[in-house]
Amino acid sequence: MAKVEIRAVSKAFNKTQAVSNLSLTIGDGEFVALLGPTGAGKTTTLRLIAGLEMPDSGSVRIDERDVTGDAPADRDVAFVFQQYSLYPHLTVFENMAFSLRAPIRRVPEAEIRIKVQEVARLLHIETKLDNKATQLSGGQMQRVAIGRALVRSPSIYLMDEPLSSLDAKLRGEMRLELKRIQTDLGATILYVTHDQTEAMTMASRIGVIESGRLMQIGTPREIYENPINAHVAARLGQPAINLLPAALFAGVPPAAATVGARTEHLTIARGGGDVSATVTRIEHLGDQSYLHLDIGGRPVVTLSDPEASLGAGDTVSLRLNKPLFFDAAGGRVAA
Repeated sequence: MAKVEIRAVSKAFNKTQAVSNLSLTIGDGEFVALLGPTGAGKTTTLRLIAGLEMPDSGSVRIDERDVTGDAPADRDVAFVFQQYSLYPHLTVFENMAFSLRAPIRRVPEAEIRIKVQEVARLLHIETKLDNKATQLSGGQMQRVAIGRALVRSPSIYLMDEPLSSLDAKLRGEMRLELKRIQTDLGATILYVTHDQTEAMTMASRIGVIESGRLMQIGTPREIYENPINAHVAARLGQPAINLLPAALFAGVPPAAATVGARTEHLTIARGGGDVSATVTRIEHLGDQSYLHLDIGGRPVVTLSDPEASLGAGDTVSLRLNKPLFFDAAGGRVAA
């Protein structure tokens, strides 16, 4: 594995700025996730590292070597795409061995067999090696696609939302598997996703990206508890953070225009709360309930005890507990 550095990289397609002055370092053996919506520049960043796109400015370094002008084959990276892209006429073994049989590598066949079988065991598909790709389930095909990259042992694995096409149950299982494999191999991974759960549960650090700019990078806890602005705060948390006018509350900092209230920042008070709210709807989810409220004409969602005897139209009193504050431009304001 190796350290990978992106230094002040920019990339535009016609008049669209896909990546803007982005700098990022992925440490040796680190799992970094880029989190952002569609069109934020996540995939373009991966393609710039892989050499599938050339930057307009800036540089890419792998293991202290400037690879900005190198061809993709000379960069020692492995790319896992959102779609499986398997060869349907080949077996699982042949799909996974394909890159090792490339003329530029010429790995001995005995070594290929050992490597493929080892990775197949890691992915729990060792009994499927003789199956054609078309005989597999969606989850198994994604495991093969990941395995095809893992057999390479490259400097860095670049993963472009590889779990997004799986169903919710399988995504949960694959998140655990992928993190386990990364830990066992000590692999360096840059993983892009729009799914906050994937980023929070797998990555050692998360980079929040928007409109081609890296807005903040830190551990999942740092990003969640100390977002640099309202946009970053809105990327993490379920249900999403409530962004409310500061004028609705007393005692907020003078520079604050918006109060950011996550579920843990809102407590239903038995009396003497900071603000009154009207219950509009309750979603019962078993061990917890989503409580939909109206505060001064603004919708608010928080969690409540499923045993609470509340219904639509009821009035509750809410108390704020160490919320976040943002100025008119969305920047963080100290409490």
